Amino acid sequence: MNRDIIDINDFTILVEEAKVDEATTDSCFFDEPIIAVAFYGEGNVDLTVKYGDKQKEFNHTKGLALSFYADDRVEFTHAVSAAKPLECIVIATTANAIHQLPNHEGELFGEMLNQLVNPKDHYVEGPSFIMTPEMQTIVDSLFNIQYEGKTKMMFFRSQITTLLSHFFGQIASLKTEKIKTPEREKLNQAKDILLKNIDNPPSLSEISKQIGLNTFKLKKDFKEFFGVPVFKYLQNERLTLAHKLIRNQDSTVQEAAWHVGYDSLSSFSNAFEKKFGYRPSQIK
Repeated sequence: MNRDIIDINDFTILVEEAKVDEATTDSCFFDEPIIAVAFYGEGNVDLTVKYGDKQKEFNHTKGLALSFYADDRVEFTHAVSAAKPLECIVIATTANAIHQLPNHEGELFGEMLNQLVNPKDHYVEGPSFIMTPEMQTIVDSLFNIQYEGKTKMMFFRSQITTLLSHFFGQIASLKTEKIKTPEREKLNQAKDILLKNIDNPPSLSEISKQIGLNTFKLKKDFKEFFGVPVFKYLQNERLTLAHKLIRNQDSTVQEAAWHVGYDSLSSFSNAFEKKFGYRPSQIK
């Protein structure tokens, strides 16, 4: 388990990463009441939040952006395994520091996360949603920074600010409250089906039959809930996985393309360059 704490202005950034061979759990508490946003990367680790006699569980955390208030009576536990490594970035501040935040950030917290600024319990959950592909790319980059020293810290600070900006932007633009809980569960099922069949996904009509939602509503609600159309989401996941395989030297460029379902190397390279700004052969 690697856990780093970095202070940026009046924010405390907690970076947690764990890759294990055997299943284990890791628990943490906060010393004082905080208002925070947690961003989960790859791994899809399980999370349990306990406070008093209450408990909240999250079994699908990959790509989750979760805002919350928590005091020192709240226990956060991650269940980590070889199949579910932990990648989590928490951007936190204290209630007392809210009004001291620079660049009107305190006002944003007060306006958009009012239930967290004025909590009514030891743990209060604010807005949560699946991150956009742009946000997922930022989180992935923070766990794979290639720079060192002062340059590394400069990059880290800039990406944290950008990530938080995206978070508030999504709260302002997404209206996920229009999608009822049963439909949200079906949309998450659709997402899981895509990820389990990333190299050869079923058609929209096949996914619709599996989750019990008609094709029109699947397309409409998926875009509203996840921020991108169904197969745009799939393409982003494919390219992100391919980037990771090449970067970690687990696959050649050709092998990575095949692994994520691209038959044409040129099509793969063009899509890769369009997303990341450079060709896969340029990864070092």
